[in-house]
Amino acid sequence: MSKFKSYNINQLDKIPQLMLLDHRQMEDIRIVSEIYPFKTNNYVLENLINWTNVPDDPIFRLNFPHKEMLTELHYDQLKWGMRNMDEVSYRNLIHDIRLSLNPHPAGQVDHNTPYFLGEKLEGMQHKYRNTILFFPSHSQTCHAYCTFCFRWPQFVNEPGFKMQAKEIDPLVAYLRANPYISDVLLTGGDPMVMSPRILANYLLPLLEVKSLKVIRIGTKSLSYWPHKFVTDPEKDELLQLLGKVSAAGKHLAIMAHFNHYVEFETAVAQEAIFNLRKIGAEIRTQAPLLRNINNKVRIWSTMWERQVQLGCVPYYMFLPRDTGAQHYFAESLETALHIYRGAVQLTGGLCRTARGPVMSMTTGKVELLDIEDDVYQLRFLQHRNSALAFKTFRARGRNEQPKWFDDLACHDERYREFFADQDDYDRNEVQYGNISLQL
Repeated sequence: MSKFKSYNINQLDKIPQLMLLDHRQMEDIRIVSEIYPFKTNNYVLENLINWTNVPDDPIFRLNFPHKEMLTELHYDQLKWGMRNMDEVSYRNLIHDIRLSLNPHPAGQVDHNTPYFLGEKLEGMQHKYRNTILFFPSHSQTCHAYCTFCFRWPQFVNEPGFKMQAKEIDPLVAYLRANPYISDVLLTGGDPMVMSPRILANYLLPLLEVKSLKVIRIGTKSLSYWPHKFVTDPEKDELLQLLGKVSAAGKHLAIMAHFNHYVEFETAVAQEAIFNLRKIGAEIRTQAPLLRNINNKVRIWSTMWERQVQLGCVPYYMFLPRDTGAQHYFAESLETALHIYRGAVQLTGGLCRTARGPVMSMTTGKVELLDIEDDVYQLRFLQHRNSALAFKTFRARGRNEQPKWFDDLACHDERYREFFADQDDYDRNEVQYGNISLQL
């Protein structure tokens, strides 16, 4: 039986595998970790990283911070400040750098937090009509951290950065008052860091809400600690608890984050997938396209093919959100489309459930469909205004290599409504965050 052992930046010297790194590489990890959180564990170290290929190994890049995640200016400021600043000034520098990195993209705090009976519902996001996100306070960590993660502010000690809810009762009341909400997504962090006893406090009350049809759980545990479902002492209790979701007539969707096929090549990961499917869970897989980690056609086609073989459903190829180290991880839209299209063309029909490339932004999830003569054809898969979903529209690039929706401009006046900013939707009472719903 494997016992979970976690390492953060303060235990860096206790990771035996890092003896392979030189002083400069270790210094880079420490400096970058002043901005972005670092956490790994013994399973990742022993099973997923090819230490003969470090620092280029994709899982090492996925889990260990590296210098390029910071701009040269920020790196130099931190390196100098670490040696020359007093503690207060240095902490202020870290805070200012974090604020400059757009810690809450896509209007997470300003536009997505719902109100009920005049009260702001902390730890929830209601962006799309049918789906609400819930951030349990007990899930505000992960078994290990991904370097690209757009939720990095959840894991740093910054006032006002974290989204969390301590009680499930306000969510239950909100759901009963708004029965058109069919889906709840438990997210974090990672809800699967919770013990079955604590998870039950959040999960079981949702089973009593008749209008709720789907419970989703966003997790990286199948990659970073699959023993949770196989050898952990509480695994039977956990699987029994999750099985109650299907038994109650709800659909249980495990939103699994797999960034590379290496993550489900281990026998324990495959057994974990089997055990979850056996209790009625459907596993949907998603990941962003990341430079130096999975930016190859064959990686994505192999990943999707093997996921289907294991009974999983490929769901999304995302693009890195406009936060944190997007400048380092993001490919151009043209490259992203080439990789997505090439991977799809190499796979069979069951792999083609994966949507992509997709950008999750303030007004919705927008999919890049085609590029022709520098004209970008897109559509919203989700939008605050559901009338705009699945309608195609056109854009042109603002620069030579657009990487994000903000790098695009409206092609002509016919498509102006697709480029309306968030304030327009607030005024038109189309969004589901800062206003009380009147539907």
